[in-house]
Amino acid sequence: MHQKHALKLGILFYLMAALAAVAPCAKADDDDPPSRVARLAYVQGSVSFQPAGTEDWVLAGLNRPVTMGDRVWSDHDGRVELQLDGSLIRLSNDTGFSFLNLGDNVTQIQLTAGTILLRVRRLDENETYEIDTPNLAFSVLRPGLYKISVDESGVSSAIKIRTGQGEVTGGGAAYNVRAGDSFTFTGTDQLIADPSSFGYTEDEFEAWAANRDRHGENSRSARFVSPDVVGYEDLDDHGSWSNTREYGDVWFPHTEPGWAPYRYGHWAYIAPWGYTWVDDQPWGFAPFHYGRWIYSEGRWGWVPAPPRVQGVAYVRPVYAPALVAWVGGGGFVAGATVAWFPLGPREVYVPSYPVSRIYVNNVNVSNTKVDVTVVNNYYNTTIVNNNVNVTNVKYVNQGVPGAVVATTPQAFTSAQSIAKNSVKVDQRAVATAPVRAFTPAVVPAKEAVLGSTAAAAKPPAALQTRAVVANVPPPPPPPSFEKRQEAIKANGGKPLSNAQVRQIQPVAAHAGPPVKIAPAAKPVTPESAQTNRPGHPANSRQAEKSEAGIPNATDRAGAPSGHPADRPPERSATSNNVSSSQGAAQTPAADKSSEFAPSNSRQPEGPSDRPTTSKSAFQPSNQPATTNASQAAEWPSGRPKQSPTDHNNGSIPSQPNRPTPPSTVHPSETAVQPHGPAQPSSTRQSDKKQQQAQDELLPKQIQARQPVQQQQQTQQVQNHHSDEPRPQQERQKQGQKNESKPQKSDRPSEQKP
Repeated sequence: MHQKHALKLGILFYLMAALAAVAPCAKADDDDPPSRVARLAYVQGSVSFQPAGTEDWVLAGLNRPVTMGDRVWSDHDGRVELQLDGSLIRLSNDTGFSFLNLGDNVTQIQLTAGTILLRVRRLDENETYEIDTPNLAFSVLRPGLYKISVDESGVSSAIKIRTGQGEVTGGGAAYNVRAGDSFTFTGTDQLIADPSSFGYTEDEFEAWAANRDRHGENSRSARFVSPDVVGYEDLDDHGSWSNTREYGDVWFPHTEPGWAPYRYGHWAYIAPWGYTWVDDQPWGFAPFHYGRWIYSEGRWGWVPAPPRVQGVAYVRPVYAPALVAWVGGGGFVAGATVAWFPLGPREVYVPSYPVSRIYVNNVNVSNTKVDVTVVNNYYNTTIVNNNVNVTNVKYVNQGVPGAVVATTPQAFTSAQSIAKNSVKVDQRAVATAPVRAFTPAVVPAKEAVLGSTAAAAKPPAALQTRAVVANVPPPPPPPSFEKRQEAIKANGGKPLSNAQVRQIQPVAAHAGPPVKIAPAAKPVTPESAQTNRPGHPANSRQAEKSEAGIPNATDRAGAPSGHPADRPPERSATSNNVSSSQGAAQTPAADKSSEFAPSNSRQPEGPSDRPTTSKSAFQPSNQPATTNASQAAEWPSGRPKQSPTDHNNGSIPSQPNRPTPPSTVHPSETAVQPHGPAQPSSTRQSDKKQQQAQDELLPKQIQARQPVQQQQQTQQVQNHHSDEPRPQQERQKQGQKNESKPQKSDRPSEQKP
């Protein structure tokens, strides 16, 4: 009896202790910095960069980490590529860009003018991807290729979708746009949607982006590196892979004799991480923020963050500002120089910025093979007990000739070139010198934040203060550097926590472009929005079609123009209402000059990334099946069904001689069902009632549409048969047979809110 009672008490005390240990960590998780950043991977022409919290524009440099609040301006001859873990962002000339938010599960872009090409390779279920322009917010709902343009005046935005699906929100309306759609949205208080035709040719900017994509399509490094490691595509041209007995696959860069990691570059101060290494090499991003370095057979090699392995728990690689250890007391050698060396495999990286125990585990486990117990020991010793000097640890790279790099405090704190300001140290002395886990606690100069020289090109003043429309409220802009610098000094030179930043933010917020939150939106069909305008060219085109005997949208029992009559309704990402919002890109606007008019006739190459289709639940059972990809059956959430092997998840209407563009994907990437923006709670009750009413009305509508739809589709098939080549007819017949077979859903149904 006493033994059982003692056992119960022991279990109770154990649970209380466990909760006491977990509670601080759970609270600290909210204060952790983001685990991901963007990278300035390519710069051409005049490109300027404004770090968050500053008013200065400097030259944009390669490998600069870009995060929330940073702004980029691509001038008249500029062109830029930004890389993220699951997407690529390309900027054309005269383009103003910024990150309103960049966190673990949100990417929110501000586009004040110009054109961007966005290739989304992966989109997690709980991830939000949004582009905000002066008159609308565009939410990416699935992986694909998107082109978004804002005119110089900021009164219109053009959306062109090569593959993928998204939603346009603005002026109280929500438009669902899909692959093959191209619309120009004009106005602010009320959006007017004008369709335009872009075909499947590329303009000069798109052709440049396609060449960049093809360069990374067959990356050999993709077989050895996690797809979430930013910048792995650049490794192939500058090194080679070898398999080693002790560390497995290792990448060895092609470098000059005497080269060492973390020597050729500079230190920049980037909040919230603090001092961050920016390398000079064109490939110098992934090996300095992920993985570990080794010295083998007289040369340096990089051990990467490993890719996904089937059946093994996977942690997305966590970005680190610099994976190094610091030599000497406080990181200084003899009190006059700052010295460091690269960490090796199984060695623990301890952040100098405030983090939780979970963050320390993830930043190490995701980047190297290290025991979690060892990580916890480091966390308890250095962070909890504030014992910054590491003892009883033999670092593999500390004694390697040339591994320890040193510079002056002035060069370290003002972003000066380390190679030009290096300090010679006694290798025998540093090989046995004490090692410090934390980055030196030194207050940065403003030059460390800017990281480069002043730029000649700046965006027009009107663009710097131009407001944008957002669907998701972004966090407040960061405080000015001056206020942050004062707080860092008061903090003993240590980086500030998010809580400390919030304390100075309300009174010292950095003035940035205003953001207007889009009002509650209701689904609107783009075609009906523009054809109802008096005198609009589309009305005259409809009249011409009627005279020629071509069925229009009203002839199809309410089906959207340019799409099949039996196409299932779309579900808006803004609400749960069922909407028939579709694009009309299949019917070119002959009398409208498109903003996306192609400059050449080159067509993209590569295999089709069209998802598999199944018979729609909204399609009558006696209705002939079609092979149009736009008629794919939708899941209860309103998103089209995706093929498990479709990496890019694009969807292009099935038409002859329209190949889809190639997708740049990592071998281990898998198509993940995306999600739309969360529905506003204030509209959920009314949306539910509307949904129920539509569900009751739907069977009656289907029954009424069957005779008309059957007759129209029979006529359409007969018309197309006379013009289609024989192979296309055979493919359509085969597709009809496949679609007539019932398909099982591999995804559980979602509950209505």
